[in-house]
Amino acid sequence: MDGRRRSHYQLTDETPVYVISVAAQLSGLHPQTLRQYDRLGLVSPGRTAGRGRRYSARDIELLRTVQALSQDEGINLAGIKRIIELENQVAALQQRVAELSAAVDGAAAVLRQREAQVHASYRRDLVPYQAPQPGNALVVWRPTPKRPLD
Repeated sequence: MDGRRRSHYQLTDETPVYVISVAAQLSGLHPQTLRQYDRLGLVSPGRTAGRGRRYSARDIELLRTVQALSQDEGINLAGIKRIIELENQVAALQQRVAELSAAVDGAAAVLRQREAQVHASYRRDLVPYQAPQPGNALVVWRPTPKRPLD
């Protein structure tokens, strides 16, 4: 170790670290626009204990996307909100599909393992049944009972 303390705290794209003025600068928007987007539910930054907004890298990227959809594509804010909701829903469903696929794969592996165990338990000393072949058939004769004379 080099003498420095190692922190177990990891910064991710979802870690809220930027105050509103820095987020506005990074996104190219006015701080009042960020507040408006927060009120409309387009971007929901984290909050400090004193209720101050803290934006993550993902929030900054979302702000840029909102700006592009609004200015470049001419989509109104209600439409942008719906697009964001649908994209979040698609992402959640894709995650769920991945989870279910993994569960199915696991269940299939367990099934194959159990099937192999069943096959391994078969008795090997028994002779398997073979259906009679034409020309090799065994005919059993049974005499008919005699009828009493009248």
